[in-house]
Amino acid sequence: MHRTRRAMAATLVALAAVLVSTSHAEEPKKLKYPDTKKGETVDDYHGTKVADPYRWLEDDVRENKDVAAWVEAQNKVTFGYLEGIAERDAIKTRITDLFNYEKIGAPSKHGGRYFFFRNSGLQNQSVFYVQDSLDGEPKLLMDPNTWTKDGTVALAGLEVSDDAKFIAYGTAEAGSDWNTWKVFDVAAGKTLTDELKWVKFSGASWSKNGKGFYYSRFPEPEKKDGKFLSLNVDMKLYYHKMGTPQSEDKLIYERKDNPKWTVGGGVTEDGKFLIVSVGDGTTSRKVRVAFQDLDDPSAKIVELIDNHENKFNFLGNDGGTFYFQTDYKAPKYQIIAIDTKNPDKQNWKTIVAEAKEPLDSVDLVGNRFICSYLKDAKTAVKVYEVNGKFVRDVALPGIGTASGFNGKRSDTETFYTFSSFATPTSIYRYDIPTGSSTLVREAKVKFSPADYTVRQVFYPSKDGTKVPMFIAHKKGLKLDGTNPVLLYGYGGFNISLTPGFSVSRLQWMEMGGVFALANLRGGGEYGDEWHRAGTKIQKQNVFDDFIAAAEYLVKEKYTSPKKIGIQGGSNGGLLVGACMTQRPDLYGAALPAVGVMDMLRFQKFTAGRFWVDDYGSSDNSAEFNELIKFSPYHVLLKNGPKAYPPTMVTTADTDDRVVPGHSFKFAAALQVNHTGPNPVLIRIETKAGHGAGKPTAKVIEETADQWAFLVKSLDFKPVIPK
Repeated sequence: MHRTRRAMAATLVALAAVLVSTSHAEEPKKLKYPDTKKGETVDDYHGTKVADPYRWLEDDVRENKDVAAWVEAQNKVTFGYLEGIAERDAIKTRITDLFNYEKIGAPSKHGGRYFFFRNSGLQNQSVFYVQDSLDGEPKLLMDPNTWTKDGTVALAGLEVSDDAKFIAYGTAEAGSDWNTWKVFDVAAGKTLTDELKWVKFSGASWSKNGKGFYYSRFPEPEKKDGKFLSLNVDMKLYYHKMGTPQSEDKLIYERKDNPKWTVGGGVTEDGKFLIVSVGDGTTSRKVRVAFQDLDDPSAKIVELIDNHENKFNFLGNDGGTFYFQTDYKAPKYQIIAIDTKNPDKQNWKTIVAEAKEPLDSVDLVGNRFICSYLKDAKTAVKVYEVNGKFVRDVALPGIGTASGFNGKRSDTETFYTFSSFATPTSIYRYDIPTGSSTLVREAKVKFSPADYTVRQVFYPSKDGTKVPMFIAHKKGLKLDGTNPVLLYGYGGFNISLTPGFSVSRLQWMEMGGVFALANLRGGGEYGDEWHRAGTKIQKQNVFDDFIAAAEYLVKEKYTSPKKIGIQGGSNGGLLVGACMTQRPDLYGAALPAVGVMDMLRFQKFTAGRFWVDDYGSSDNSAEFNELIKFSPYHVLLKNGPKAYPPTMVTTADTDDRVVPGHSFKFAAALQVNHTGPNPVLIRIETKAGHGAGKPTAKVIEETADQWAFLVKSLDFKPVIPK
């Protein structure tokens, strides 16, 4: 909500008083930033000339010595500043202590055995185990911590064969999206010779006989620096037979007519069909669907859905009847059945109709559909028979996020996790026939959940749209406008933010901070229409929602502008970059992480082309006219000299999802154009990527640096237990 004239006048008077008082006091020294050379690059977009003086910072840090030197110089300034923050060491010590608790994932069942991940506390990577029964002795299968000394090689996905004899698994080095897939022999306890390279955005799906699996890959990049920068195109589906070299893998499916489409495949649970999905972008997940009869060696791949008009998530099948979760005639999703022998749309049958709440995910397990809905961004779970008959609601332990419910049609049990902002993750066994949930394990974190409170509010955005927001903090909070607040958001790609447990956010609240999570348009919290309202030429709605969230927190006296820190990563990094350049007066600090900061060139690198259906593209004149208005990098250049809040940009040298050039260019433009003493820094992690697989040690270090930066910038004394 916008401030009244009286409130704005009071703010200006207070600001003037601060300026007068500091003119007689010792003014904070402005940091000396590394010199960043400017280039002469100018691009022509539909007749509009746009300068890009820091284009050279897009180059791969491994290949360009000037970029490497710039990174080193920036980190020297940043870490020099962070080392001067008195509370930094105590914050790191406390978060290390909080992180040091046993973390166990929900088990999955294969061949009558239970497979699960466990982290003893501070292990850099979780370890994969198997046990014969839930109370049996766990046997270690794979420990990624032994692969490297610093834990920078991580498991990047795995698939257990139906008979549980083999595991196909991917490894990712230094956080890269590129994976190398291998095969692990469960009985022998060793990795076999199979090695599949240039795999990205793909899992594995075993054939019914367990002799091989389907996977997707890209061609090997041609350019020297193409591994981390070049566009990912020409994805193909292959079948790998165990014990043979990758060069002999059988090509199953490709789309030469459109190499930008993604291609994936999976075998149905009964082993009778291969389902092929052809995607068109990240956001929409609109897919074409094809299938192949695996019982007939001569069978060709048959197109079932030959357009990209809707989303189709394959759930399972009864013979030639396929079940899908889809937004076809249902923007909040429904479950339908398609008879592949009579596939015309008029023959499609609704099994579970669209509800008031969005159908977030579906699992077909125990011969029932377990449907997870979002009710104002909180999980609600319902169970249906395969014919669509309602069975029951799943009684969850409270208001929060439940996930899991994986398994096979023949299973009588499944497992799910539950957590909330002040509720650590617990694992439950769900008995499908009776509907009873039994607690299997609960995390034991060194804090008292009873000391915290969580509430959900709804506030008006600029255009009057009601937007939900969760607010969590210690009990007994005084609404006097002095509390430090961390406001987090995302608002994109149909991704929903739900209440879940985070050690780092717990520490923020323990220190005395308020944590606020806004469910912005662009996410999937209310279905496709909510998502679309924050995309392309309507993207400004997302920023307006976030700005309104900050204004609400001020209006309700949770905080004041100088006490608000804003945070977001990836698309959320764009959010923070856009909002801090549009309303620098509204925030006391900004933490944009791995953000998409150059909205005119994002589609030219790695996976960026997938994002066009959410952002639009500068190749389109109408979309260009909107993109340049909020592109954080270009707004900085256009604004010229201006005061911005204390800012610490974070990125990593091996981020091949949102290439670090986005953050490099943004930080360079910010440092050159920023006026006043507020620090505007960039922290560049080494041997790390977009975030997945990041070692625990690096997570702790980065979080401690972010919290220390906020403590200094928001000027508050944190409570840090010893």
